Amino acid sequence: MKNKYYKFLFLTAFALFSASCSNDDDNNNTEEPAEVVTEHKYLRILLSDEKTTELTLVDPAEAKTSSFTAKFAKSALYTTGSGRYAGIVHRDNNTVETFDSGFETHGDHIDVDGNPQFGFLTGQSLKPTHFKSKLGEILTFNDGDGTLSVGKEADVNKSGSVFKTINAGLLAHHGAMAQFSNGTYAITEKDNSVTGTLPEKVKIINNTGATLFAAKIATKGIHGNASDGTYAVFGSVDGVLVVESNGNQKLITLPSDFGTAWFGSILETADNGKFVGFTAAKGAYLIDVVNSTIKPILQNTTIMQCKVSYNHKKLGLLLHSGEFKLFNLTSLAVEKETKPISETATDATLKPQLAISERFAYITSPNTGELIQLDLSSAVSKKIKVSNTPYMITIIGYENSESH
Repeated sequence: MKNKYYKFLFLTAFALFSASCSNDDDNNNTEEPAEVVTEHKYLRILLSDEKTTELTLVDPAEAKTSSFTAKFAKSALYTTGSGRYAGIVHRDNNTVETFDSGFETHGDHIDVDGNPQFGFLTGQSLKPTHFKSKLGEILTFNDGDGTLSVGKEADVNKSGSVFKTINAGLLAHHGAMAQFSNGTYAITEKDNSVTGTLPEKVKIINNTGATLFAAKIATKGIHGNASDGTYAVFGSVDGVLVVESNGNQKLITLPSDFGTAWFGSILETADNGKFVGFTAAKGAYLIDVVNSTIKPILQNTTIMQCKVSYNHKKLGLLLHSGEFKLFNLTSLAVEKETKPISETATDATLKPQLAISERFAYITSPNTGELIQLDLSSAVSKKIKVSNTPYMITIIGYENSESH
């Protein structure tokens, strides 16, 4: 009997031990490894350098870089309306270059249409400064003589192609322009009623420079603008100036606590009629031009960079403290808060620059010659070596990984 009893105890213990091991295995198997997020295959990051003519093209999905040589150092970089090309603006050298990612979009997939390279399309003008690109056009406002330079995206790779000049009879000033969907332009003008280089008014012209609608509202100074094709929106001392292609104009009153502050930067969003206004003196705000409202997104006086994401659906704010905050532009809710970099002095000569894709934020590190790639889902970051003193940054290509 004893042997049978001990045998029973042994078999029971063995069964319990086996069940325990089996449960442990099941528990381990349910813990799936964290998904590794990678950037879209056909998206690229382009960076210029402060001290050299080096341009760095980063393939973030593969963490690979390529180097190119621009005509001059310290260039400003912008993305064209299609996303395929970049505009490289050398304001102090009166020159504009173009750069081709080599990608061609077909909606649901991307074709590789050659290697990344400089485009043939170039421009020579007096102090090209303000850059815009929509409807297949590439535009700069030339502060040196108050003209516009216009190029076609379709001409970027055509040998001998150059920007054409539109002269609207303006005085030289630090100006801006915006494109309407009907092919006309809203353009600033200066009448010297305000001391300095800032313009006071906005009129509408056609592609020959002829005035279609004269300015209706005079301000005490304008800087910063954006357009969704229907509305052209300008930051002004007197409020947010809204201009329509039919000549209608109105001012949206600034918040009552602004005092002398006003929006010097206006950014486009994915929602028609809605824009982001930014002033370092108060923070970032959502402007609804249809309802004439201005709502705070983040009221903060230490914002270093304010950038809309590549798809225009999110707003990224990088603070001097090194904190990064990502906002949903529909709900205005904070989606991510983290501190990917150390503090930057407010009087730093060269500050980190920011660009944001659907999946990552990209931050330059001018002191270490690196590009920080911040995963927006996990807040994990990694560093990619670029040129020694990265200056400006822009995203080109497409948020798509599908090939033909």
